[in-house]
Order: sequence, then C-alpha cells, then structure tokens
Amino acid sequence: MFRTTTSKAGISQGRFVLPHSLRNQVSDLQTKVGILLEQLRGSSAESKAVASFSDQLLHIALSLDKFAESLSGSYDNSSGMNEVSAVDENFSDHEESKIEQGSDTHRFNSGELHKYTALKLNRLIGKKNFLGVEAISPSVGLTCASMASNVDRFMDYKIYRMCSDDWDIAQKVMISGCDPLPRRRCFSKTPPRFSKPLPINSSLWSQPTDTNILWSRYKCKDYSCLVSNETLGKRGFFKCSNCFDLSKRGWEILTNESTSAEFTIDKVLRLKPVEIRIGLDFSPTTGTFAALMKERNVTIASATLNLGAPFNEVIALRGLLPLYLSIGSRLPFFDNTLDIIHSTLFLDGWIGLDLLQFVLFDWDRVLRPRGLLWVDRFFCKRDDLKIYLDEFSRLHYKKLLWRIVPKTDRLEDELYFSAVLEKPLGS
Repeated sequence: MFRTTTSKAGISQGRFVLPHSLRNQVSDLQTKVGILLEQLRGSSAESKAVASFSDQLLHIALSLDKFAESLSGSYDNSSGMNEVSAVDENFSDHEESKIEQGSDTHRFNSGELHKYTALKLNRLIGKKNFLGVEAISPSVGLTCASMASNVDRFMDYKIYRMCSDDWDIAQKVMISGCDPLPRRRCFSKTPPRFSKPLPINSSLWSQPTDTNILWSRYKCKDYSCLVSNETLGKRGFFKCSNCFDLSKRGWEILTNESTSAEFTIDKVLRLKPVEIRIGLDFSPTTGTFAALMKERNVTIASATLNLGAPFNEVIALRGLLPLYLSIGSRLPFFDNTLDIIHSTLFLDGWIGLDLLQFVLFDWDRVLRPRGLLWVDRFFCKRDDLKIYLDEFSRLHYKKLLWRIVPKTDRLEDELYFSAVLEKPLGS
C-alpha cells in the first residue's frame, strides 16, 4: 500500500523508530481517502452498492486515523521535523526575509500540515453533524502551494509545546496570498509580564502598558519609541505614522473645504440619524476611528495588519475589536449586515484596478441596503483620478458627500478624493 523508501526503521533508546517518509506516506493516504469520500458524497448515484462502499470507506478512514495517531510518537526526529523552529533573523525590515514564490516544488513535507489538512470525520461515522456534513475539510489558502517550504517552516514545531515567535513570518506568507494559514497545535508566545487591561472608560485614550505587548519582532522595544520625534524614520513603520499618538487631534478637521479632504464623524452620522450601529474600518489604524465611533454608540471592527508595529495589540488594549486581515481575504461578514464601511490611508494610487474591483464588490456584499461607504482621503496622481473614480461609479451608489482637493504634502501632482456614498436598494 505504501511506496518503497530507502529510509529504514531502527532502534533508539529502547524503542522502535520509524522514518519520516512513512509518516508522509500515511498522511498522503489519509488525504487521498478523504478526497475519495468527497467524490462519493458528490456522486448522484443512489445505489445500495455505492452507499455500502461509502460506509466501508468511512470505516477505513477512521481506522487509518487511529493507525496514524498510534504511530505519532515513533518517528525519527533527527531530520528536524516537529522541532521548534530556530528563527534568528530580524524580520522587522520590509526588505528582509522575502517570501519565496514560484520556485517551490508545490509539495508539502510537513507531517503536521498533512495531519491538519486531512479530512476530519465526525465522531459517529456516517452521521452528519449540525452543519449537515459527515466530515470537516480544514482549509488553507490556494497560494500556500506555491510557497510550500515557507509553510513547512511555519508548521515545524512540537505539538502541545510553545510555538516559535514567528508571527511576522506568518504575516508575510499571508500577505503573499497564503491565507488562511493552517491552524497549529502549539501555544503562541505571550508577554511574560502581562498586566490587567484598563477598564473601558479609560482605555480608549490611554497609552498601553509596555509589558502588555510582545516587542521581540518590532524595531521599537517600548511604546515611547512609537511616538517619539527622536525615533522618526527608525520605528519600522511608515503608514499612519501618527497612529500611536492616542489623541483626537488628528480628527480636528479644518473647516476650509477647499483645502481639507476630510469630513467630520458627526457630519457623516447626521446623514443617517440613529441608523449607523455597526461597521468596519479597513485602514492602517490603532483604532482611533473606532474609539470615536464607540463614544457615539457605534461598534466598529478595525481591520489591519501589523505593518512594522503592534497595531492589532494596541487596538485590543484600547478595548476595541481588531480584525487581523490581509487585503486579499474575503471579509468574514455575511451579506447585507454592516451599516458603514470606512477606509483611510489604505486605498490609494498603488492599487491595481482588478484588485480594487474585487475589494469594492466585497465591501458592497457586506454593506446593507442604504448603508454608507466612507472613502476617506483616497489619493493618486491627477492623471489617474478618472480611472479610479470610474471604478467607484460602477457601484451606482448615491453621492451624499464628495470632495476632491490637491494633496499638498508632496511636490508631485497628486489629489485627494473623499466621499460618502449610499448603497442603493436592490444593489
């Protein structure tokens, strides 16, 4: 049943040791049996013979899982499999540790990854669970196959032990398209001196305690580094450079509409009195927009990555909801559920039209009828503005607020575009 291999079993410390190649073959067989089960479930044939064969195959799959589990402690670890990764590089610089793509063999060697992706049968074989299926198929991103060695590295750990401090590697893989990542069976690193968070009435505008953040993968090693003028240009991040200054000053909007590209929160909320209750902020952010909305009884999830600094940690320590999400991911919300989507300093002239279309239509999917899309300071070159505005026009949203002003912080000929748009009924 298994492929022949040159690796041989041996005796180590009084116990029988099996080669890792055998584990990979068992995992491959589990995967193939799972695929066959899926095909049988999708078959239109209703004969007793097919039903009987499917039931027998389920029993074989369960026995195979038990067999694999019984062998899990008998493999040779000399090759480094299931050892904690020794990751010594500093990945805080954007240029460092580029994720390899395209040159991989498209074959995963990690036994733990094969274990994760194998079909997970219900406890009662042949019985459907509350989801209406007889087994669960764990998922990983499509692009993971083109960076198999990086995913193998991510899955190289001892189960039930501490994970490597490698969230930065995982994020780079996510950004490169391997999203979702596989789950792991190890414990994530935590700040060793974590203290009780502040109560919500004071946490929104208070600087988080340094001990509540794990700083090992950031250039800055304390919060003062994130906000000090002396560290400007050396902090490890550039998007939203003032984000970690937890004050409302950034929202003290100029009233001169010819120079300011921004709308006040109160002006936007007056467009829909008492209707705006829940929404999404898709921006490089530490949660300031969500904090201001919370003070107005609106719940906002803040979707962002940790782009060189602890964005997600700070959002959570402020008592707000961080949504750790890459731009290539489908939003984890059901259709027609959100009242408002806000985005700033995220959509701008770097984005290609194909990607912009998929992003906008996913936002449209989760936005309820007559919900608001708030595009805050989209900037691009003057010559490119029309092609971007054409993409927003494809949504056929109603223009409630609209502003285009020059972007004056650079010498280049760039413009800011801001708008609040209303999703129509029947969109």
